[in-house]
Amino acid sequence: DAAIQGLGRTNRTNQAQPPLFRPVATDVKAEKRFLSTIARRLDTLGAITRGQRQTGGQGLFRPEDNLESPYARDALRQLYRRIHRGDLPGCSLGAFEEATGLSLTDDTGLKDVLPPITTFLNRLLALTLDMQEVLFSAFEDLLDARIEGAKAAGVYDLGLETLRAESFRVTSRQVIHRHPGSGAETELITIAETRRNAPIPLAEALNWYAEPKARLLVNARSGRAAAQIGAPSLMLDDGTIEPRVRLIRPMERITVPTRSLDDSHWLEADRQAFSAAWEAELSEVPETSETTLHLVSGLLLPIWKELPPDETRVYRLQTDAGERLIGRKVSPAWVASKLARGAAPKIAPADLHALLLAGKTRAMLACAMELHRARVMGAQRIELSGLPATEKDRLKAMGLFSEIIAWKLRLFVPVDATGIPILAGVLEPLPLQSLDAREG
Repeated sequence: DAAIQGLGRTNRTNQAQPPLFRPVATDVKAEKRFLSTIARRLDTLGAITRGQRQTGGQGLFRPEDNLESPYARDALRQLYRRIHRGDLPGCSLGAFEEATGLSLTDDTGLKDVLPPITTFLNRLLALTLDMQEVLFSAFEDLLDARIEGAKAAGVYDLGLETLRAESFRVTSRQVIHRHPGSGAETELITIAETRRNAPIPLAEALNWYAEPKARLLVNARSGRAAAQIGAPSLMLDDGTIEPRVRLIRPMERITVPTRSLDDSHWLEADRQAFSAAWEAELSEVPETSETTLHLVSGLLLPIWKELPPDETRVYRLQTDAGERLIGRKVSPAWVASKLARGAAPKIAPADLHALLLAGKTRAMLACAMELHRARVMGAQRIELSGLPATEKDRLKAMGLFSEIIAWKLRLFVPVDATGIPILAGVLEPLPLQSLDAREG
């Protein structure tokens, strides 16, 4: 560790010639595991000492030299899937498990929890050179593809402190605190963030069909397509195990209980119908999407305790105008409550819908009604509670749907995009009074 720290701070002030380091390794593939440890520690050292990851390593290592990065973990899981399917020439599933002592399967197929990257790299050191060549070459190819894909999508090298997107535009800024002694200000900056959409192509969606128990689905009502794969089960509060599946869609991945899927409009489809529905949805995806980002910047310490405790990371970004900003990201709910100053908060229905679905906010409405997230039959829903019996028919006419649960009628706002205009209609006769934080 001492040597690594010394390597990380070798560029001294006013030095005549910076030192030159050359990492040396043989053609034994598994030896890269040792260089990976140095690269990872220097990467961490830069983040700690200078607040910038690229500083510590002085540009000595490439991204693919760090074999324990998130890209490497994704590549390893993809390698495990290839071995399980028998798609890796020169290494069958049985040969891999016998040579490494690692188990990839159980009674249901590929395990949900697979051996971590560190274990895989350590086991490589004990393999024959031929087996090392087969496994590591395949792993490197997958890792390179992951990194190149991230670069092409414009999301490569997203760090703990740096935000990157196609565009950042400051739309408003407001001083929310001014220090009485120094006059230093704390600003609430609203930024329009434009990101490039990266939908899943049809070929990748069809690759998921090779997974154990995978199915191709088309929704009979909406005509949308999804690839169904396995997902970890969930233990409920009463101790029962709830089987779940994961739906891969062009722009999202959602996990749902198996029984709720059986009661839905999702139907199994052949490759032709699935491909047509998937391509039709891809054609509707815009090239970019715009979201609103709220950043508290400037003098943060005096109001640090007022900032939301669930998100304490500090971000930085550079706007299209060249301005560099650093601060803490806050939710629209916090912004609405902060700017309300005791009055009713103002928030867009789409933002409120997203906050309610995230489960960290409850919305208090007029007439003592409340909107909050509730778990019903294993699925997350947005429930409207506290309503008098005289209002139920009127609210159902607005688009809320009802269910009788435990002999009680309950009303819910749809959780998909159709729920946003319905929520806007509810807020007209029942205006928002306050936004309160809640757990879960």
